[in-house]
Amino acid sequence: MPTIHATAVVDPQAELAADVAIGPYAIVGPHVAIGAGTTVGPHAILDGWTTIGARCRISPGAVVGAPSQDLKATAGHHGVSLGDDNQIREYVTISCGTHDGSVTRIGSGNLVMAYAHIAHDCLVGDRCIIANAGTLAGHVVLEDQATIGGLAAVHQFVRIGRLAIVGGCSKVVQDVVPFALCDGHPARVHGVNVIGLRRAGVPPASRRLLQRAFRLLFGEGLSRPHAVARLRALDGTSTELQALATFVNGSKRGLCRSGASD
Repeated sequence: MPTIHATAVVDPQAELAADVAIGPYAIVGPHVAIGAGTTVGPHAILDGWTTIGARCRISPGAVVGAPSQDLKATAGHHGVSLGDDNQIREYVTISCGTHDGSVTRIGSGNLVMAYAHIAHDCLVGDRCIIANAGTLAGHVVLEDQATIGGLAAVHQFVRIGRLAIVGGCSKVVQDVVPFALCDGHPARVHGVNVIGLRRAGVPPASRRLLQRAFRLLFGEGLSRPHAVARLRALDGTSTELQALATFVNGSKRGLCRSGASD
């Protein structure tokens, strides 16, 4: 049976795996499902049509499945989908989707530090880090292994590419390409996240190729179609390069510029 503290309030309709632990004064709503090995800390609140995966740690005061703060929100079934092995630290807030059936979706293996906010309809991949008080506005996409620094704010509908890192206190209003170092107010790209690529096991030849690609993308003043064509032509076998070209081609908000041009 789940371990539920006597002061916790757990709706009888909630679905709890056998070894879930619910701490003092926590609240679990009727449409919440919690996977095996997950712990819910004191005063945490889980609500909405929310699914929590296995082995997650929901820390004290966190709120997962709060109603969307979008003024256009409608009534209906909306919630949060949280994968496995996530750490949701103290006083994090994660909002539900906005419209009936919509979900704020977070993958597995993520670390969301204290006081961070993930707004309605965001899509967060796997093994991402959002540092203390980092904020994702509505509909933000955070690709796998991206990092958001403390107190950084990401504008609605912005995409942060895979293995990109955004520095603390940055103001991000346009898309950040994969593998980038990004920082500033407003944010600018300052090069390739070489350390992150090395830690992820990307080989030296691919790292050097990405550095060439960044010089082409940000240093030659090309239009987007020409830049994408040149990127794809650099090396058609590089998965990192093709991912970069695909991201650039699909950008709707435009790309964060290079800091070197300021």
